[in-house]
Amino acid sequence: MTTHPVHMPPPIVLSFAASDPSGGAGLQADLMTVSALGCHALSVITALTVQDSLGVASILAIDADWVEGQARTLLEDMPVAAFKIGLLGSAENMRVIAEILADYPHVPLVLDPVLASGRGDELADEEMIATLREVLLPRTTILTPNSLEARRLADEEDEGEGSDAPRALEDCAQRLLSFGCQYVLLTGTHDHTPRVVNSLYGRESGLLRSDVWDRLPGSYHGSGCTLASAIAAHLASGLPVSEAVQAAQAYTWQALAAGFRAGMGQYLPDRFFRLRAGSGAVLV
Repeated sequence: MTTHPVHMPPPIVLSFAASDPSGGAGLQADLMTVSALGCHALSVITALTVQDSLGVASILAIDADWVEGQARTLLEDMPVAAFKIGLLGSAENMRVIAEILADYPHVPLVLDPVLASGRGDELADEEMIATLREVLLPRTTILTPNSLEARRLADEEDEGEGSDAPRALEDCAQRLLSFGCQYVLLTGTHDHTPRVVNSLYGRESGLLRSDVWDRLPGSYHGSGCTLASAIAAHLASGLPVSEAVQAAQAYTWQALAAGFRAGMGQYLPDRFFRLRAGSGAVLV
Protein backbone atom coordinates (compact mmCIF):
# COMPACT_ATOMS: atom_id res chain seq x y z
CA MET A 1 0.00 0.00 0.00
CA THR A 2 1.38 3.39 -1.01
CA THR A 3 1.40 6.02 1.68
CA HIS A 4 1.41 9.74 1.01
CA PRO A 5 4.68 11.39 2.08
CA VAL A 6 4.38 13.68 5.06
CA HIS A 7 5.45 17.26 4.35
CA MET A 8 5.46 20.16 6.74
CA PRO A 9 3.05 22.85 5.51
CA PRO A 10 4.52 26.18 4.44
CA PRO A 11 3.75 29.25 6.56
CA ILE A 12 0.12 30.27 6.16
CA VAL A 13 -1.06 33.84 5.55
CA LEU A 14 -4.73 34.81 5.73
CA SER A 15 -5.81 37.84 3.70
CA PHE A 16 -8.98 39.85 4.27
CA ALA A 17 -9.55 41.82 1.05
CA ALA A 18 -11.86 42.66 -1.82
CA SER A 19 -11.80 40.72 -5.06
CA ASP A 20 -10.19 42.51 -8.00
CA PRO A 21 -11.18 40.76 -11.26
CA SER A 22 -8.28 42.42 -13.09
CA GLY A 23 -5.76 40.55 -10.92
CA GLY A 24 -3.84 43.76 -10.37
CA ALA A 25 -4.74 44.51 -6.76
CA GLY A 26 -6.92 43.23 -3.93
CA LEU A 27 -7.29 39.62 -2.99
CA GLN A 28 -5.79 38.34 -6.23
CA ALA A 29 -2.65 40.40 -5.69
CA ASP A 30 -2.37 39.08 -2.13
CA LEU A 31 -2.70 35.46 -3.20
CA MET A 32 -0.08 35.78 -5.93
CA THR A 33 2.40 37.63 -3.73
CA VAL A 34 2.11 35.30 -0.76
CA SER A 35 2.42 32.26 -3.03
CA ALA A 36 5.43 33.69 -4.88
CA LEU A 37 7.21 34.12 -1.53
CA GLY A 38 6.76 30.50 -0.49
CA CYS A 39 3.74 30.73 1.80
CA HIS A 40 0.26 29.24 1.55
CA ALA A 41 -2.44 31.86 1.02
CA LEU A 42 -5.90 31.77 2.60
CA SER A 43 -8.52 34.29 1.57
CA VAL A 44 -11.59 35.93 3.05
CA ILE A 45 -13.55 37.98 0.51
CA THR A 46 -14.79 41.23 2.03
CA ALA A 47 -16.23 42.85 -1.10
CA LEU A 48 -16.80 42.33 -4.80
CA THR A 49 -15.68 45.02 -7.21
CA VAL A 50 -16.29 46.03 -10.79
CA GLN A 51 -12.91 47.30 -11.93
CA ASP A 52 -10.16 47.06 -14.49
CA SER A 53 -6.70 48.52 -14.92
CA LEU A 54 -8.25 52.00 -15.32
CA GLY A 55 -10.10 52.18 -12.00
CA VAL A 56 -12.96 51.00 -9.79
CA ALA A 57 -16.52 51.36 -11.11
CA SER A 58 -18.45 49.95 -8.14
CA ILE A 59 -18.13 47.96 -4.89
CA LEU A 60 -20.48 45.49 -3.24
CA ALA A 61 -19.56 44.79 0.39
CA ILE A 62 -20.02 41.20 1.56
CA ASP A 63 -22.37 40.76 4.53
CA ALA A 64 -20.40 40.79 7.78
CA ASP A 65 -21.83 37.41 8.84
CA TRP A 66 -20.39 35.89 5.66
CA VAL A 67 -17.03 37.51 6.33
CA GLU A 68 -17.01 36.08 9.84
CA GLY A 69 -18.10 32.64 8.63
CA GLN A 70 -15.32 32.48 6.04
CA ALA A 71 -12.64 33.47 8.54
CA ARG A 72 -13.68 31.38 11.52
CA THR A 73 -14.13 28.25 9.39
CA LEU A 74 -10.57 28.61 8.07
CA LEU A 75 -9.07 29.48 11.44
CA GLU A 76 -10.63 26.44 13.10
CA ASP A 77 -8.96 24.25 10.49
CA MET A 78 -5.51 25.72 9.80
CA PRO A 79 -2.86 27.57 11.84
CA VAL A 80 -2.23 31.07 10.49
CA ALA A 81 1.21 32.67 10.86
CA ALA A 82 0.23 36.18 9.69
CA PHE A 83 -2.82 38.24 8.74
CA LYS A 84 -3.04 40.83 5.97
CA ILE A 85 -5.88 43.34 5.61
CA GLY A 86 -6.80 45.35 2.53
CA LEU A 87 -10.09 46.86 1.37
CA LEU A 88 -12.85 45.77 3.76
CA GLY A 89 -15.95 47.28 2.17
CA SER A 90 -17.86 48.39 5.27
CA ALA A 91 -17.52 49.49 8.88
CA GLU A 92 -19.48 46.37 9.90
CA ASN A 93 -16.81 44.18 8.29
CA MET A 94 -14.11 46.07 10.17
CA ARG A 95 -15.83 45.46 13.49
CA VAL A 96 -16.33 41.73 12.95
CA ILE A 97 -12.73 41.29 11.75
CA ALA A 98 -11.48 43.12 14.85
CA GLU A 99 -13.43 40.65 17.00
CA ILE A 100 -11.83 37.74 15.14
CA LEU A 101 -8.33 39.19 15.47
CA ALA A 102 -8.82 39.60 19.22
CA ASP A 103 -8.72 35.81 19.48
CA TYR A 104 -5.25 35.74 17.86
CA PRO A 105 -3.28 38.49 19.65
CA HIS A 106 0.13 36.96 18.94
CA VAL A 107 -0.31 36.59 15.17
CA PRO A 108 1.19 39.58 13.31
CA LEU A 109 -1.17 41.75 11.29
CA VAL A 110 -0.20 43.90 8.29
CA LEU A 111 -2.83 46.51 7.42
CA ASP A 112 -2.86 48.27 4.05
CA PRO A 113 -5.38 51.12 4.49
CA VAL A 114 -6.97 51.17 1.03
CA LEU A 115 -8.88 54.46 0.99
CA ALA A 116 -8.89 55.26 -2.73
CA SER A 117 -7.98 53.64 -6.04
CA GLY A 118 -4.97 54.65 -8.07
CA ARG A 119 -6.99 57.14 -10.10
CA GLY A 120 -8.70 58.56 -7.01
CA ASP A 121 -11.95 56.58 -6.73
CA GLU A 122 -13.14 56.85 -3.11
CA LEU A 123 -13.18 53.43 -1.42
CA ALA A 124 -13.77 54.40 2.22
CA ASP A 125 -16.15 56.90 3.81
CA GLU A 126 -15.62 58.80 7.06
CA GLU A 127 -17.41 56.17 9.17
CA MET A 128 -15.10 53.48 7.81
CA ILE A 129 -12.01 55.58 8.49
CA ALA A 130 -13.13 56.31 12.06
CA THR A 131 -13.89 52.62 12.64
CA LEU A 132 -10.52 51.58 11.23
CA ARG A 133 -8.80 53.92 13.67
CA GLU A 134 -10.89 52.73 16.60
CA VAL A 135 -10.98 48.94 16.22
CA LEU A 136 -8.24 47.85 13.80
CA LEU A 137 -5.23 50.09 14.39
CA PRO A 138 -4.90 48.91 18.02
CA ARG A 139 -4.54 45.35 16.70
CA THR A 140 -2.13 46.20 13.87
CA THR A 141 1.51 45.17 13.82
CA ILE A 142 2.50 47.15 10.71
CA LEU A 143 0.42 49.84 8.99
CA THR A 144 1.52 50.61 5.41
CA PRO A 145 -0.03 53.91 4.24
CA ASN A 146 1.18 56.12 1.43
CA SER A 147 1.48 59.84 2.22
CA LEU A 148 -2.11 60.62 1.18
CA GLU A 149 -3.52 57.80 3.29
CA ALA A 150 -1.32 58.71 6.26
CA ARG A 151 -2.54 62.30 6.31
CA ARG A 152 -6.16 61.28 5.96
CA LEU A 153 -5.94 58.66 8.70
CA ALA A 154 -4.10 61.00 11.05
CA ASP A 155 -6.64 63.83 10.82
CA GLU A 156 -8.89 64.68 13.73
CA GLU A 157 -12.33 66.26 13.40
CA ASP A 158 -11.25 69.33 15.37
CA GLU A 159 -7.93 69.73 13.56
CA GLY A 160 -7.22 71.96 10.61
CA GLU A 161 -9.53 74.77 11.73
CA GLY A 162 -7.79 78.06 11.05
CA SER A 163 -4.87 76.35 9.30
CA ASP A 164 -4.44 74.92 5.82
CA ALA A 165 -0.94 73.56 6.47
CA PRO A 166 -0.72 69.79 5.91
CA ARG A 167 0.42 67.64 8.79
CA ALA A 168 4.11 66.69 8.48
CA LEU A 169 4.57 63.05 7.58
CA GLU A 170 6.67 62.25 10.64
CA ASP A 171 3.91 63.78 12.77
CA CYS A 172 1.41 61.61 10.89
CA ALA A 173 3.44 58.53 11.74
CA GLN A 174 3.53 59.43 15.41
CA ARG A 175 -0.19 60.16 15.40
CA LEU A 176 -0.95 56.78 13.80
CA LEU A 177 1.29 55.01 16.29
CA SER A 178 -0.67 56.69 19.08
CA PHE A 179 -3.79 54.90 17.84
CA GLY A 180 -2.17 51.62 18.88
CA CYS A 181 -0.35 50.09 15.92
CA GLN A 182 3.20 48.92 16.66
CA TYR A 183 4.88 50.11 13.45
CA VAL A 184 4.08 52.44 10.56
CA LEU A 185 5.77 52.09 7.18
CA LEU A 186 5.20 55.37 5.32
CA THR A 187 5.66 54.81 1.59
CA GLY A 188 6.80 57.59 -0.73
CA THR A 189 5.20 56.40 -3.95
CA HIS A 190 2.79 59.37 -4.07
CA ASP A 191 5.41 62.01 -3.25
CA HIS A 192 6.92 64.19 -5.98
CA THR A 193 10.50 63.19 -5.31
CA PRO A 194 13.22 61.92 -7.68
CA ARG A 195 13.47 58.67 -5.70
CA VAL A 196 10.98 56.81 -3.53
CA VAL A 197 11.73 56.96 0.20
CA ASN A 198 9.97 54.51 2.51
CA SER A 199 10.33 55.12 6.26
CA LEU A 200 9.61 52.67 9.07
CA TYR A 201 8.63 54.10 12.46
CA GLY A 202 8.24 52.21 15.74
CA ARG A 203 6.04 53.15 18.66
CA GLU A 204 8.90 53.13 21.17
CA SER A 205 11.96 53.81 19.00
CA GLY A 206 10.88 56.40 16.40
CA LEU A 207 12.45 56.16 12.96
CA LEU A 208 13.89 52.67 12.51
CA ARG A 209 14.96 52.73 8.88
CA SER A 210 14.58 54.63 5.62
CA ASP A 211 14.98 52.81 2.32
CA VAL A 212 15.49 54.63 -0.97
CA TRP A 213 14.44 53.14 -4.31
CA ASP A 214 14.72 54.33 -7.89
CA ARG A 215 11.39 55.75 -9.02
CA LEU A 216 10.10 53.64 -11.89
CA PRO A 217 8.30 55.24 -14.84
CA GLY A 218 4.58 54.72 -15.21
CA SER A 219 1.76 54.05 -12.77
CA TYR A 220 1.14 50.67 -11.15
CA HIS A 221 -2.06 48.94 -10.05
CA GLY A 222 -1.65 47.01 -6.81
CA SER A 223 1.78 48.11 -5.64
CA GLY A 224 0.52 48.74 -2.10
CA CYS A 225 -1.24 45.38 -1.92
CA THR A 226 1.94 43.68 -3.12
CA LEU A 227 4.12 45.39 -0.51
CA ALA A 228 1.79 44.68 2.42
CA SER A 229 1.31 41.05 1.40
CA ALA A 230 5.04 40.59 0.97
CA ILE A 231 5.65 41.93 4.48
CA ALA A 232 3.03 39.51 5.83
CA ALA A 233 4.66 36.61 4.01
CA HIS A 234 8.11 37.44 5.38
CA LEU A 235 6.74 37.85 8.92
CA ALA A 236 4.99 34.49 8.57
CA SER A 237 8.32 32.97 7.52
CA GLY A 238 9.93 34.21 10.72
CA LEU A 239 11.79 37.38 9.75
CA PRO A 240 11.87 40.19 12.34
CA VAL A 241 9.96 43.34 11.43
CA SER A 242 12.81 45.46 10.06
CA GLU A 243 14.18 42.64 7.90
CA ALA A 244 10.70 41.68 6.68
CA VAL A 245 10.07 45.28 5.62
CA GLN A 246 13.37 45.51 3.72
CA ALA A 247 12.92 42.16 1.97
CA ALA A 248 9.33 43.01 1.03
CA GLN A 249 10.39 46.32 -0.48
CA ALA A 250 13.07 44.61 -2.58
CA TYR A 251 10.57 42.04 -3.85
CA THR A 252 7.95 44.70 -4.63
CA TRP A 253 10.41 46.94 -6.50
CA GLN A 254 11.46 44.00 -8.68
CA ALA A 255 7.83 43.00 -9.33
CA LEU A 256 7.12 46.57 -10.45
CA ALA A 257 10.29 46.76 -12.55
CA ALA A 258 9.13 43.61 -14.35
CA GLY A 259 5.55 44.91 -14.63
CA PHE A 260 3.49 44.80 -17.78
CA ARG A 261 0.59 46.72 -19.29
CA ALA A 262 -2.20 44.22 -19.92
CA GLY A 263 -4.98 46.74 -20.51
CA MET A 264 -5.54 50.41 -21.24
CA GLY A 265 -4.73 51.68 -17.76
CA GLN A 266 -2.03 51.15 -15.17
CA TYR A 267 0.80 48.65 -15.33
CA LEU A 268 0.41 45.43 -13.32
CA PRO A 269 3.23 44.12 -11.13
CA ASP A 270 4.67 40.76 -12.19
CA ARG A 271 4.68 38.91 -8.88
CA PHE A 272 6.12 35.81 -10.56
CA PHE A 273 9.03 37.61 -12.22
CA ARG A 274 11.43 34.99 -10.84
CA LEU A 275 9.71 32.30 -12.91
CA ARG A 276 9.80 34.14 -16.22
CA ALA A 277 12.89 33.69 -18.36
CA GLY A 278 14.32 36.92 -19.69
CA SER A 279 12.31 39.13 -17.31
CA GLY A 280 15.33 41.33 -16.80
CA ALA A 281 14.73 41.52 -13.05
CA VAL A 282 17.67 41.11 -10.72
CA LEU A 283 17.09 38.41 -8.13
CA VAL A 284 17.99 38.98 -4.51
